[in-house]
Amino acid sequence: MKKIEFGTTTEGEALYLFQFENQQGLKMSVSNLGAVLTHLWVPDQNNQLIDVVLGYDHYEQYQTNTHTFFGAVIGRNANRIANASFELAGSKYFLAKNEGENNLHSGPDGFQLRVWKVKELNEDQNRITFELRSPEGDQGFPGELICRVTYQLKGQQLLVSMTGKSDRQTVFNPTHHSYFNLNGHDKGHIMNHFLQVNAKQYTPVADEASIPTGEKAKVEGTPFDFRQLKRIGEEIDANDLQLQFVKGYDHNFVLDKALGELELAAVLIGDLSGIKLEVATTLPGIQVYTGNFVNNERGKQHFFYQRRAGICLETQFFPNAINEPQFDSPILPAGEAKEYTTIFTFAANK
Repeated sequence: MKKIEFGTTTEGEALYLFQFENQQGLKMSVSNLGAVLTHLWVPDQNNQLIDVVLGYDHYEQYQTNTHTFFGAVIGRNANRIANASFELAGSKYFLAKNEGENNLHSGPDGFQLRVWKVKELNEDQNRITFELRSPEGDQGFPGELICRVTYQLKGQQLLVSMTGKSDRQTVFNPTHHSYFNLNGHDKGHIMNHFLQVNAKQYTPVADEASIPTGEKAKVEGTPFDFRQLKRIGEEIDANDLQLQFVKGYDHNFVLDKALGELELAAVLIGDLSGIKLEVATTLPGIQVYTGNFVNNERGKQHFFYQRRAGICLETQFFPNAINEPQFDSPILPAGEAKEYTTIFTFAANK
């Protein structure tokens, strides 16, 4: 493990990168700034290490990471909340409107901008746990929330677990927001990657604001049918209103599993590298976002990321779940700790 100085906040807090590498060849870099995953190197079919996540070189860019959310831990609530408001235990709560009339990823002061405390560092296990205290009323949510995020390299896997505990009933719907390009972060678009999502249904959106209608619609016969491996670009520009609303894929898929069951959710294969990624999760949904609004974004090694340079596979509760009783509930009961786990498993076709 290496601890590398990354910068200093205007308040004088030291920022670091923590770099881990295991015997299977996986290597990652995470920061106490935002608990972000900045780098993830994976061996390709020629056993060459490739950095497969989009990101930035400089800490200043992560301090303004409110439009791409590269490598971010999103909290308290991932995705969108309609009208930036919800009711809980008889009270109404109002959040920041940072995407039209709606709240996106908890607002402009998200967890990805905070300095997290290193709670545990286990070099032998290639594991690090960050902790963040989110006070009562933070971002508009009730209760003091203690959030922990653990990253661990284990064999050919990157394990990401997120735990929340609050003194009051509140919303807890975190996600990890890396953009994957399995050909390498600097290799252009992901249109020729192959994707499989284990979901017979998805949640259509009402319009360009990307709030779900509340319906669970069948993927069969639509461009959203990824039950078998399919090239991402095959139907991404099809004459389909759902795709036109968000200029590609930016939709939640209803996984063929129950909340709490750790099951395979998605498979992604890089067409040039031969790297295969399997995503398993205990969460009920996965947001597939194809980077439709990334535009000339200066990333690592002075490379400029363009539209569809990466794909996000955000395991989560469904968008606007707090306002949709028919969706699995993201409510965290007072005094109860809840943990959600997502496992990213890598392999390369030799």
